[in-house]
Amino acid sequence: MDDGRSDEPTWVRAALDRYERPLLLYALRIVGGNDVDRARDCVQETFVKLCDQPPDGVNGHLGPWLYTVCRNAALDVRRKARREMALAETADETIPSAAPSPAVVAEAKDATSHVLRMLARLPGDQQEVIRLKFQHQMSYREISRITGHSESNVGFLIHRGIKSIREMLS
Repeated sequence: MDDGRSDEPTWVRAALDRYERPLLLYALRIVGGNDVDRARDCVQETFVKLCDQPPDGVNGHLGPWLYTVCRNAALDVRRKARREMALAETADETIPSAAPSPAVVAEAKDATSHVLRMLARLPGDQQEVIRLKFQHQMSYREISRITGHSESNVGFLIHRGIKSIREMLS
């Protein structure tokens, strides 16, 4: 009996090859820049859910589907980490310093690092849509599907974010 999934392993493997690294970078930004293990867990969870989907279920919108599932997993991890941090603070555990290392300070002189620091000053929704647009080459429609913002709001957020960065650089 053919259940229509005979080529699923090839299909999932192709998706994994194409999207694993970009999804890892995306999840890392959401969960926190130095929590690689949790970001990997989010990406793994995303591909596990993909294995449960028939190819026709995500046909034509695989990228946005993967980013949406990964985003939701990463947001859940971030919320859980915040709760854990609150518990740790009440238990008098120390929190690592957020001060940049000397290497990061040296890199900050580079123009690219400077722009990235300006990007970090933007509200989270502006950061997210700008990163999806320019680091992950997503269209407004794909970003809209991932974030839940309308396409026109995605355009506005990108425009406003870039304008703010230009003003900061002036």
